Amino acid sequence: MAQIKKLGLPTKERKALLRNQASYLLWNGKLETTLSTGKSVRSYAEKILTLAINTFEDTVKTTKEVVNKKGDKVSKEVIVDGVKKLAARRKIMALTYDIPETRQPKESKTAFVERTKDIKHPLVEKIFNVLAPKYAERSKEKGQKGGYTRLIKLGKRLGDNAEMVKIELV
Repeated sequence: MAQIKKLGLPTKERKALLRNQASYLLWNGKLETTLSTGKSVRSYAEKILTLAINTFEDTVKTTKEVVNKKGDKVSKEVIVDGVKKLAARRKIMALTYDIPETRQPKESKTAFVERTKDIKHPLVEKIFNVLAPKYAERSKEKGQKGGYTRLIKLGKRLGDNAEMVKIELV
């Protein structure tokens, strides 16, 4: 079994660090950190992405009774998450921090509210709707799984001479 790098931190702090940096990496697509932390974050983020890729297509069509403006009951078809996708979504929510959606430059408040009214967990939505389909297509194309991130060495940091890396989503 593989050893977990302790990074010189107690368990609680180490888990919080990995969770925070993986959330930032998945939201922004790149991250600059030390080499040992970078390797740990890469492993953590790739496990999250693999979980999403394996379950993102699990959806179920159901009918739902809805009352319209006139007061009539209308049946409506709704696509909801399947059992495996729902479990994966909950696990990913436990493994990452919830990053709030930010307003785009020159976007009005009403447009921002309209764009984000149905999104409760923006990072989880991004993982399932943007990243998972992209990497699933890539894995079918290349015939391999994994390798969703890359580490680029940047040299030594001034002050403590720690090896710095840039982690990117491929």
